[in-house]
Amino acid sequence: MMYTTEKLKDFVPSCFKGEGTAHIKGQDIPYHTVAEDNVIYDKDGHALASVYSYSYFRSDVTDTNSRPVLFCYNGGPGTSSMYVHAGFMGPRRLSYAEVDRPTSLPPYEVIDNPDCLLDIADIVLIDPVNTGFGLLIDETKGDQFFGIEQDGEAILTFIEKWLHKYNRFLSPKYLVGESYGCTRNAVVAGFGVEGTKNRDFDIAFDGIVMIGNSVTPGKFFGKEMPVEKAIICFESWAAINWYHNHPSDQTLEEFVSEAKAFGESDYLLALYQGEDIDPEFRKEVKEKVMYYTGVSSQYLEENNLNINEWSYRSEVLREKGLSVSRLDGRITRPAFEPWTVEQKTYDDALDDRYDAAFLSCVCNDLLPRMNVQLNRTYMSYFNAFSDENKGYKWDNSEPSGTTGEHLNNAMRKNFGMRVFFANGWYDTATYTGYIDYLLNHQGLPKERICRRDYPSGHMIYLGEENCHMLSSDIREFVLGGMPHNKD
Repeated sequence: MMYTTEKLKDFVPSCFKGEGTAHIKGQDIPYHTVAEDNVIYDKDGHALASVYSYSYFRSDVTDTNSRPVLFCYNGGPGTSSMYVHAGFMGPRRLSYAEVDRPTSLPPYEVIDNPDCLLDIADIVLIDPVNTGFGLLIDETKGDQFFGIEQDGEAILTFIEKWLHKYNRFLSPKYLVGESYGCTRNAVVAGFGVEGTKNRDFDIAFDGIVMIGNSVTPGKFFGKEMPVEKAIICFESWAAINWYHNHPSDQTLEEFVSEAKAFGESDYLLALYQGEDIDPEFRKEVKEKVMYYTGVSSQYLEENNLNINEWSYRSEVLREKGLSVSRLDGRITRPAFEPWTVEQKTYDDALDDRYDAAFLSCVCNDLLPRMNVQLNRTYMSYFNAFSDENKGYKWDNSEPSGTTGEHLNNAMRKNFGMRVFFANGWYDTATYTGYIDYLLNHQGLPKERICRRDYPSGHMIYLGEENCHMLSSDIREFVLGGMPHNKD
C-alpha cells in the first residue's frame, strides 16, 4: 500500500487542538476540539495501530457527568468517518441542493450546521484502523483489526481509552453508526457487557443509533437467512418505483405499506410455489409485481416472477436508458451499456456524485478548523475485500455469535439500553426490510426499540429536509424520547 505520510517506523502520535463557536437553536455554543491518534499496543508496548478521533467538547459545561457523549462512525468495513462528520454530525457540514446533482465537480458549499447536536452532547468522530487518518502501524498485524469481532474489540478498546483520558465514564454514552457501522454498534455494545475471549470491558451504553441497518439474524450481512431475498427488498423497490414512475396518487408511505402487505402474502406464496402455482393466481401476482416495482412483464417471465436486486436497478428505468444508485435510488445515471447492471461497473452513482464533495469538505474546511496539520494520507476508504486483504474475518468465520445475537445480548444484559433504527426508503444496500425481519426473528425487547423510515437513501441526511429530520430525531432520542414513523 502506498502512503504519503511520515515513516511508520518513526511514528509519533499526533494531537491537535482547536476551538470555535456554533450557533444552534438560537444559542452560541462555545466548543473546543481535539484531533488525535489513539495508539493500540501489544503487551510488550509495541505500537500496533492507531484509531484516529475528532472530539468536539462544549466548553461552558461544568457537570460532564450528566452530559452525553456520542461515539460516531461510518461503515464499509473500511470507511472513514468523513460522511457522518461532514454530512450532519459536525458543527460544519456540506450544503445540500438537488440530491441527484448533475455533476461530481465543484463548487461545493460548506455551511454552519444548524442541526448540530453539540448543544446537548459532546461528539467523537472515529476513523477505524487504516481509514481516514487511522493507521495500521505494524502491517503484519492486520488480522488483529480486520474482521467483524476484531474491529469491534479495537473500537471498544479505543472508547475505553477515551473515557479514561477524558474522565467520562459517568457520562451517558451513545453509539451512532451508519451502514456497517450498525454491525459495529452491535458488536461493540455486545462486547461491552459480554466481554471478549480475552477480557471483560463492563462498559454499558445508554443507546444505539442504527443508520442504514446492517444487523440481521443471519451469520453476517444477512447471510444464511431463510427467507426469499425479494421479499426483504420489495418495499424498497416499491419506494423507488413510486419516486421515479409515479404509479399511484398515494403518498409514499401508503404505497409502500400496501406493497409490503402484498409482498409478505401473495408474492411470497407465489415464489414458494414456483412452477406449481395456479395460472390465474400467477397472472394476478405478476401484474401486481409490475405495478409495485416497475419491472416489465418480459423481465418477470425471464426470471420466473423473481427479481434480482442487481438487475432491478437498471430494469426499473430501462425505458429511459437509466440505472439507479444502489445506495440511493433517487440518484440516476445513464447505463454504460444497454441495460447493463451496475454490478459490472463496481461503483455507485451516489459515490460518483458525493465522495469528492465530502472529502473536500473534510480536508478543506473541517480539518483546518481543528488545526490539524498532518503529513499523512487521509484514506476515505480502505478496500477491506481486495485480493491483498483476503483472509480477514469479515465473514465472521469464527463468531462468538451473530451480529443480531450481539445486539440481543447487549439489550438483555444492559437493561434500559434503547435502540433507534433509522433507514431510507430508497436504500437498496441496507433495505428497510432487514429491520422488519430482525425485529420479528431476533427476540429483541421491542419496548426499548424505535424506528423511523425516511424519504431518503442510505445516507439519510442527503437533502436539507432529510438532514434536519434525522438530526432532530437523534436529538429526541438522546434526550430520552422514542422517534417513530409518523402516521
